[in-house]
Amino acid sequence: MTPITATNDFVIKFANVNGSGSASANEMFAKSILRMGVPVSPRNIFPSNIQGLPTWYEVRVNEQGWLGRRGGVDLMVAMNPQTWDADVKEIETGGYLFYDNSKPLPKARFREDVTTIGMPLTEICNATYDDPRQRQLFKNIMYIGALSHLLDMDPAVIEALIAQQYKAKVKLLDANKHALHLGRDYAREHLDSIGLRVQKADNVGDKIFIDGNSAAALGCVYGGATVCAWYPITPSSSLAEAFQSYCQKYRVDPETGKNRYAIIQAEDEIASIGIVTGAGWNGARAFTSTSGPGISLMNEFIGLAYFAEIPITIIDVQRGGPSTGMPTRTQQSDILAAAYASHGDTKHVLLLPEDPCECFEFSAQAFDLADRLQTPIFVMTDLDIGMNQRLCAPFTWDDARDYDRGKVMSAEELEAGRDFGRYKDVDGDGIPYRTYPGTHPTKGSYFTRGTSRDPYARYSERGPDYIYNMERLLQKFDTAKALVPQPILRTARKKADFGAIYYGSTSPSMDEAIHVLETQDLHLDTLRVRAFPFPESVRQFVLSHERVFLIEQNRDAQLRSLVINEFDLDPARIIAILHYDGTPITARFIARAIAEHMRGASVSAQASEQVA
Repeated sequence: MTPITATNDFVIKFANVNGSGSASANEMFAKSILRMGVPVSPRNIFPSNIQGLPTWYEVRVNEQGWLGRRGGVDLMVAMNPQTWDADVKEIETGGYLFYDNSKPLPKARFREDVTTIGMPLTEICNATYDDPRQRQLFKNIMYIGALSHLLDMDPAVIEALIAQQYKAKVKLLDANKHALHLGRDYAREHLDSIGLRVQKADNVGDKIFIDGNSAAALGCVYGGATVCAWYPITPSSSLAEAFQSYCQKYRVDPETGKNRYAIIQAEDEIASIGIVTGAGWNGARAFTSTSGPGISLMNEFIGLAYFAEIPITIIDVQRGGPSTGMPTRTQQSDILAAAYASHGDTKHVLLLPEDPCECFEFSAQAFDLADRLQTPIFVMTDLDIGMNQRLCAPFTWDDARDYDRGKVMSAEELEAGRDFGRYKDVDGDGIPYRTYPGTHPTKGSYFTRGTSRDPYARYSERGPDYIYNMERLLQKFDTAKALVPQPILRTARKKADFGAIYYGSTSPSMDEAIHVLETQDLHLDTLRVRAFPFPESVRQFVLSHERVFLIEQNRDAQLRSLVINEFDLDPARIIAILHYDGTPITARFIARAIAEHMRGASVSAQASEQVA
């Protein structure tokens, strides 16, 4: 067995028990490497309970800047006896197992092709601390100290993070530093060196480190949102909480001290979407944050907002479903539910951000699109993006940017006698004019209803009136194709018969998978879809390739279904690559699946040539 040797390029995974206080220590470890100038991508995999169940924290360390999950583990920090066997099994051949050897384990519990590193953490803590809680908490800091020595990390960087975290609590600051050095000193005196190293670099640049929920919340502030109504649900709750925090900082009138925002935790998801719909009708920029079960409950109001043409924004932080599903696991599982939400013929605009930067941009843009199109806009993020901190480009904003309020008829225009038909298409884009409540004392009012009506909002069950309205809504959806974020095309270095379509949180692993495939002389063009409705370029991409892979994280190939349905394409042209076990997709999974198909196609082609 040859031990793995790598500098600034490895995967370390912490296996802990939820509620043990390990999360902050593991996060400190990841941030320490980041502050040494080496890109990291951490992912917290946690259970949907308060404490007692297994939890994992995986850190991808990669100087090249790959931010997706690679697959496999080079160093496992095994602190949970309940998951020991599965955790040990994950380690790459030649990898390392760090564990608490205070109690001996039989030889059969280990692997001969893995280097074991035992440290009596419990024994040291019991001898040092009297309080049981302190023993548990400082054991986490102690193993960080040991790892800092084994990986040749700069302890001053970790000390600076501890000082920052406990700057107001001197006793905790000193105690954590002491625990850090207890672990580091033990490792220096008793443990052999390993083949993994962290070496200072300068590869982070101006990138920022933030989670997608915080980024989306800030985007809502910049996008002009003044109303948020929500009901707590994992994994979206922190988005509404972050919005409140930002509003308290930026949306309080400095002269009067009054809030210039309204945040309401409603009694359920139905009430929250009702509040948002009412606020949108009244002219406010309003949103709710939720996840799949919330979308299910909101369907009737979503249909009302679509048919009555009320601008609202819904941020769906997707998780595993159906029903309660896996509340703390990630999936791209609400695509179809959101695209066709509510009964009858509906089609909704979906924005598909890939990282926190686009969460910020797309959340802000959603309010312009909602006003411009007078319709619900969905921002489709997920747990992987929303609850994990990620390196991304810094946010930018043009202070001269004006909000796009769309077609709003003013009191002056009404007074001048301009014709106002609330549901009348005046220029062929399918979007009518609206008025805000109270615009004019006698003109511009209309009934807002969920029932069929004529172009002037008068109740009507006439077939022609209904068809006019439904076809106009379809025309409005077609207009949206040019307004939403456009797909990003990447052309292979060599002529490619194969293509690949992907979206959202699949992106970082997909980027690395493309690189891996190229090293195997397997080339394909790629298209990252960023919104629905799809522009014509998506159809042309599919038709210009022999086969197209569509990579997504759900069981039923939901985006593939959308592409086939919208363009009436032959399903055989699009090959589904699906990953849906609740963990973020890995580069290895994507590369392996695509390579198998491409090599199989190549063999088939050669056989056909020989027969010919």
